[in-house]
Amino acid sequence: MKKIYELDFRGRKLVVEIGELAKQATGSVLVRYGDTVILSTVVVSKTANVLSDFFPLMVLYQEKLYSVGKIPGGFIKREGRPTDAATLAARMIDRPMRPMFPEDFKNEVQIVNTVLSVDPDNSPELAAMFGSSLATSISKIPFDGPIAGVKVGRVNNEFVINPTQEQLENSDIELTVAGTIDAINMVEAGSKEVSEDDMLEALMFGHDAIKELCAFEQKIIDEIGEEKMEYEVLPISDDVRSDVTKYCSERLDEALRIKDKLTKYNAIDSLKEEIVNKYAEENKDLEEEELNKLLTSVKLVFGEIEYELFRSIVVKEKMRADGRKMTEIRPISTDIDLLPRTHGSALFTRGETQSLSVTTLGALGEHQILDGLDLETEKRFMLHYNFPQFSVGETGRYGAPGRREIGHGALGERALLQVIPSEEEFPYTIRVVSEILESNGSSSQASICAGCMSLMAAGVPIKAPVAGIAMGLITYGDDYTILTDIQGMEDHLGDMDFKVAGTKNGICALQMDIKIKGITKDILKQALAQAKVARMEILNKIEAQIPEPRSEVSKYAPKTCVFNIDPLKIKDVIGRGGETITKIILEASNVTAVNDVNAVKVDLEDDGRVVIYHTDKDIIDRTAKMIKDIVRTPEEGKIYNAKVVKIIDSGCFVEIWPGCEGMVHISELNTERVEKVTDIVKEGDEIIVKCLGYDKRGRLNFSRKAAIK
Repeated sequence: MKKIYELDFRGRKLVVEIGELAKQATGSVLVRYGDTVILSTVVVSKTANVLSDFFPLMVLYQEKLYSVGKIPGGFIKREGRPTDAATLAARMIDRPMRPMFPEDFKNEVQIVNTVLSVDPDNSPELAAMFGSSLATSISKIPFDGPIAGVKVGRVNNEFVINPTQEQLENSDIELTVAGTIDAINMVEAGSKEVSEDDMLEALMFGHDAIKELCAFEQKIIDEIGEEKMEYEVLPISDDVRSDVTKYCSERLDEALRIKDKLTKYNAIDSLKEEIVNKYAEENKDLEEEELNKLLTSVKLVFGEIEYELFRSIVVKEKMRADGRKMTEIRPISTDIDLLPRTHGSALFTRGETQSLSVTTLGALGEHQILDGLDLETEKRFMLHYNFPQFSVGETGRYGAPGRREIGHGALGERALLQVIPSEEEFPYTIRVVSEILESNGSSSQASICAGCMSLMAAGVPIKAPVAGIAMGLITYGDDYTILTDIQGMEDHLGDMDFKVAGTKNGICALQMDIKIKGITKDILKQALAQAKVARMEILNKIEAQIPEPRSEVSKYAPKTCVFNIDPLKIKDVIGRGGETITKIILEASNVTAVNDVNAVKVDLEDDGRVVIYHTDKDIIDRTAKMIKDIVRTPEEGKIYNAKVVKIIDSGCFVEIWPGCEGMVHISELNTERVEKVTDIVKEGDEIIVKCLGYDKRGRLNFSRKAAIK
């Protein structure tokens, strides 16, 4: 039976419909937020793989281009692999939901959000997050929700919940925050150098709105929610727990205190392998299934001991894995110009994490074309993040970028975007690529630091240097410790990964994920303050390497010339079928094909702006002159040097500069009567003419007679 629930949420209607669509799913809701419509479904498998060491949760966000009245591009004309925006939306839903499932729950769960209709002013991503939480909460799946998320903007110094597209354009904060009715558990933000106090206020403002949404969900759950299912768990005997603890604790404690990453990990892995082999040998008479359960129990207990020992060392002893103080940053080294032929390159190393970032400058026409649901259809600044397996000394999958690489790249891009000059200030498409060469935590923040230096080395006039730092949280009972510049183990065994990037003036980007149910305002405040101190230290290192952007781009980067023409003249520059612009490119560049690597690039904007790119300034100047000659308008009454380009019975056509031709009537060729045009001029002759202006048919006319009087 269909049920409908409505909420007036901050002046906009949020409607939930349950019981009509996708009834065979474990849970299903249709969410209407304004004209945005999302179908959120969840399905749980009937069996669990209790031997698995992870919870198999899959969250999908499926963009349907019909939702915005578009037909997909390309030859296939149907949706293909997810766009980066869809991947990021799926991650944004996964991150606050994952910690809310029981740790011992191993049944596979698939959450699918199908985007059916999109109103850009009513976020489909947040409607999908709401729907995912509600569909799971009302189902039989064990889930300690509900959760919800909102966007926070700030327009004219006033905070706004779920700002419209117009409001976002005028906002200095674009914050997405998610959480439960009690606490925040996910943050994603970009901002224009906003202070820590203002960002904390925005977070709390967002959480107040989240409480309203969670209360609405809870009302629905209380009315129609199903009883939670029983699920299979792996029982661990007290004897196994006791024996493994006695065998491992002391040696594992020693291994956790080793400072070098690979040495530490090898020691831990060797000890784990040793005890697993010991149990395998002592119980080899067991049936295979029972033996696998026993060995999995041993591994789980080993992991629990590692988890507890690590937290005790950090929180109680105030000792970090590599011996640093709680607020101490790992040793930093920087370098620039490693790659001679790239437009800009930089190396940033922090401890055992290293990013090589490379900046490439291209014409505006080389922007990325987006085929998604957003109003934005192109992008001129990109940051791409690559994480090869050799960076952690392992073998593994190579291929298309995964969700993690897309997410880390988007975070770095959001941070640096805040300081990228406008198209008018710097008419280039800009691409930064971060190659992670070594990793032990915080590689996304190393990408921001290296990317910033590579931009400055490439001569991109960024507004201010940007640096990033990752903060961690370790809880132990009621006590906790916040760590600056977390490394891999502190991330893996810790409770929070809180990344903060910004300039000396303020925050440019935030990202927070936690593994516990939520964190308090006091923890957020302390983490932001600690991150600011660390950020200033890193910015000093960056500025010591390269104090400011170079005044000129690399000799291998394209130079630019920008000027404006009458927009109505653009068609004249292009010519019929592109004939004129092609001729200009070939002649100015002295090449035989417009796609030649040495050919000049010309971007003609609808507003009449012309941008010319080439590494050779002489070629740029020639191209500019040829275009300006075409659009230049002859002045009536002025005398010009002209070349005869065509003879006809009634006169001749002359060219006063390339692309500008007019007619000299036979009666205007001489002061005396002319019988034949060829008696006075021949094709190729150079003569002087006076401009008579345009006739009623819009044709340009000249007079030789008036010029020689």
